Amino acid sequence: MLENQPNKAVPSIKRQCELLDLSSSTAYYKSCTDPELKAFELKLLNLIDELYTDQPSRGRYGITDALAQMHGITVNHKRVRRLMGKLGIEAIYPKSNKNTSIARKEHKKYPYLLRNIEITRPDQVWCADITYIRIDGGFVYLVVVMDWYSRCVLSWELSNTMDVSFCVTALHKALATGRRPEIFNTDQGSQFTSQEFTGLLKKHGIAISVDGVGRAFDNIMVERLWRTVKYEDVYIRDYKTPVEARFGLNRYFEYYNNDRRHSSLGRKTPAYVYNLDNGNDKDRMKADGRCAAVELTLASVALRAPSPRVS
Repeated sequence: MLENQPNKAVPSIKRQCELLDLSSSTAYYKSCTDPELKAFELKLLNLIDELYTDQPSRGRYGITDALAQMHGITVNHKRVRRLMGKLGIEAIYPKSNKNTSIARKEHKKYPYLLRNIEITRPDQVWCADITYIRIDGGFVYLVVVMDWYSRCVLSWELSNTMDVSFCVTALHKALATGRRPEIFNTDQGSQFTSQEFTGLLKKHGIAISVDGVGRAFDNIMVERLWRTVKYEDVYIRDYKTPVEARFGLNRYFEYYNNDRRHSSLGRKTPAYVYNLDNGNDKDRMKADGRCAAVELTLASVALRAPSPRVS
């Protein structure tokens, strides 16, 4: 480690860098393996996630200001931008040429089918999205499949990678009810535009709809769900491990579907509006959650290993 002491026997930092053939900019940063630095970076990731969920219109400058004003943490906006990129988030605001999802150029482009359509019944439109769930020491990924009209969560999955397979697993579970949507809407993420995911939708005769470029509100129902899940469960529970997160989220989604009433649904629950209350679907969804939780308890901490990339 380079020294900067008022000792004439010790060369200046600039001179030390020249002697070691190093860039002088590297002399002012601790190694990323430093435990204190890693802990601080994780704390920043958690706070950025909270601030963004609270107000998704905050960009790097807004989050930088909020960190200073609300938490007394002064950091450079460039660092905030880097960490927001790590979380895969950016400010929601009207844009013309900026894509907010990581798409693949080789994947087929699908149109947005929900414009000027009134959604008036269950199974007219399903939607899906991915978010981060923080745990002790990092994050895991959560995907849900949701009925747009009733807000009912039909299936969900956790993974420690952004592999397409956990999204396909969630879709299989939703389709296992025997019910089908007319339209399935997602963002432009590569997991949802992959051949494996879209092929399954086509196999069941489901029309594919993808958000427009720079239109974060095209999938607004599932975006609202993320805020609800994080503020009513994730931030309160503060899960430490993937196992805890799976058990906790299973409990929360049971509550969300069957007990949490929505004013937009006439003070009815999503399960009631989707007609899960008296059907076999509800029992199946509960059983899936219990079995998955038991399987995860017996498995290693890693939720899944990356599978080969699907084009």
